[in-house]
Amino acid sequence: MGEVRNIVILGGGSAGWLTAAVLAADHDAASGSGVRITLIESPDVATIGVGEGTWPTMRDTLRRTGVTETDFIRNCDAAFKQGSKFARWRRDHDDDYYYHPFVLPQGYLDTNIVAGWMQHSQVPFGKLVSFQPHLCEAGKAPKQFSTPEWAGVANYAYHLDAGKLGVFMRKHCIERLGVRHVSDHMTGVNAHDNGDIASLQTREHGAIEGDLFIDCSGMRALLIGQHYGIDIASQKHVLFNDRAIALQVPYTDPEWPIACQTISTAQSAGWVWDIGLQTRRGVGHVFSSTHTTDEAAERELMQYVVATGGREQDITTLPRITIRPGYRPKSWHRNCVAIGLSSGFMEPLEASSLVLVELAASMLSDQLPATRAAMDIVAGRYNDAFQYRWERVVDFLKLHYVLTQRTDTDYWRDNLRPESIPQRLQDLLELWRHQPPSKYDLYRVEEVFPSASYQYILYGMNFMPDARPATRRMDDVARAEGYFREAADLTRKMLAALPGHREMLDHVMSRGMPRI
Repeated sequence: MGEVRNIVILGGGSAGWLTAAVLAADHDAASGSGVRITLIESPDVATIGVGEGTWPTMRDTLRRTGVTETDFIRNCDAAFKQGSKFARWRRDHDDDYYYHPFVLPQGYLDTNIVAGWMQHSQVPFGKLVSFQPHLCEAGKAPKQFSTPEWAGVANYAYHLDAGKLGVFMRKHCIERLGVRHVSDHMTGVNAHDNGDIASLQTREHGAIEGDLFIDCSGMRALLIGQHYGIDIASQKHVLFNDRAIALQVPYTDPEWPIACQTISTAQSAGWVWDIGLQTRRGVGHVFSSTHTTDEAAERELMQYVVATGGREQDITTLPRITIRPGYRPKSWHRNCVAIGLSSGFMEPLEASSLVLVELAASMLSDQLPATRAAMDIVAGRYNDAFQYRWERVVDFLKLHYVLTQRTDTDYWRDNLRPESIPQRLQDLLELWRHQPPSKYDLYRVEEVFPSASYQYILYGMNFMPDARPATRRMDDVARAEGYFREAADLTRKMLAALPGHREMLDHVMSRGMPRI
């Protein structure tokens, strides 16, 4: 009958254990009647462990797997994330920055607020249309002490220790969700005559059979890449960054403020990320080896760390990372599906990697084929959905670069070359000269980044639309002004009512959060 009952996941880390948790929770792996899930994790291979930013979807993903938010925050050194702050992306000036917050602009679904903003263009777009940038600037948490788990006064995601997340989800999967954990090294792949994978050969446990195999082996892509030869479609001609240096920077004072946003600061040939956890910062420099050297990039990174309060003698240096920006247009082949870094990676900008893991695990679980005959149909849908999603990620990330006014280095000048900008994005930019990004530009269910995100980047970079030849009813400046007043009123109320970020995290660690 070719029933799909036995699922084998190769590789742990965030991708492997999150996927295992979603599948196990949804398909009763802990019962005798559900699917059987085995995760093979090599004790010889360390995870990369630098994917420390998430998207608000992570709240739903974690809740779906049955963990409590209090336990997650306590075990993963987690903090709240309310968006991203981009510094020096438009001009290399101290006062150049804008926000991409997680709440929708006030009135976003009701009128064209961009027409109103153009009357106030000296005010940053995000700060005029949303209260959340002001919460970030003031170091406020997105919830109160009395707010239940998973709920928020303001929309939020997390900063987390990726290594600790894998350990936390592993424990939950084994103890609560019935996932079988095999700590062993894969030595080979055994195939059926038809080309499907029959089993994975391991050093100590022999052949481990399965009906569906999930490749979470990271950039090595042992199944989808090395076994099946499905290659990466390179995006290096669009997104230039191919190297990263990551550091762990302790706070010099235990009361040091914890940033409630990812801080992305542009450099001469890349950008620095700065992520605040409870006990340390995760700081790193992602850059283009075509435009600078490892040594020069490290010097810029150390200058940033010292300038932002870190001390060189306290820093823990992580292994340097080589990035091959691109994705596999076919990440589900026969009875093997790649999730996580094995399916592709662009760069750390906007936490796109972990959100794609979540979307992949969710779609796989929701559409899990009951039989091998149905698998190719589901695989076709899956590949179509994720090719579309990868293309949208490329467009969205490139949008951060193409509106810069920086011409101080070849890196920024090259990002403005038309041949480095996808035609899809060029077409959208032409449309957006006269109308804001909307649901008609991004029309699929569960877009990775909604049109509001495009608006925050576009107008955060001070993109000024051209006037339309005729007026439209939705371009109602008076209505937009009303929403700007609403955003200002909400800002005043929330600044007064919300606790500080570190104060909220201390409360969670000592008292926990109410459960619904």
